[in-house]
Amino acid sequence: DKTYLLESRLLPIARTFKIETLPEFIRFMRTSPDEKVIAQVVDAMTTNESMFFRDQKPFEQFRQVILPRMKQVRGSGKIRIWSAACSNGQEPYSIAMCLLEESAKMPGFTYEIVATDISPRVLEKAKQGIYTQFEIQRGLPIQMLLKYFKQLPDSTWQANDTLRSMVTFRQQNLLDEIGMLGKFDVILCRNVLIYFDEATKRGILEKMSRMIDKNGVLLLGSTETVLGISDKYTMLENERGLHVLAA
Repeated sequence: DKTYLLESRLLPIARTFKIETLPEFIRFMRTSPDEKVIAQVVDAMTTNESMFFRDQKPFEQFRQVILPRMKQVRGSGKIRIWSAACSNGQEPYSIAMCLLEESAKMPGFTYEIVATDISPRVLEKAKQGIYTQFEIQRGLPIQMLLKYFKQLPDSTWQANDTLRSMVTFRQQNLLDEIGMLGKFDVILCRNVLIYFDEATKRGILEKMSRMIDKNGVLLLGSTETVLGISDKYTMLENERGLHVLAA
């Protein structure tokens, strides 16, 4: 029932090889697998929906629950944060703005934000930190726009140097080995697991459980849960969407 979606996204790629139908393109992919073509297909088929401060609640929890928890259990030091499937960069930049807004309450702390996505195209946009008026209007408060962004001559808006310097963008497929990214105090994996079957969800959650610091927190999307999928986590203090490692 999603054939129309496949055709609309993949036929433009197929036609660059003078292939006119989807079945022909599939046969071509199977008989002549080419990494560059595969990358184009993956890029075309992934969903890159995002917005600043998406769903609001997780960012309130980040400021009001997670950061005070880090201050209590750590006292000072570096807090490492991973934004998985970061799309065009709105999520990690939203986290960066939260950190800057709360920095006065967190003396002695430094921050590292690692943002990953499977798509090189959206990562390039994220690195530039340039957004249209429409993208800006989706979730970004006006006071933060004026404080952390500058308007360019073409009426787009770019995240300022301070904001962009706080985030490191890397290409990463969650189905591959991810342990090389290191340990994190906070992992945001929001609205990602919904695209996978249960076995794949379990595998990703298992890998992430080995990457979360003992006092770390995992944030999932509002419609996502670990219940019935993984026993590696438990809910944090009745905070919906926030999970810590199970004892």
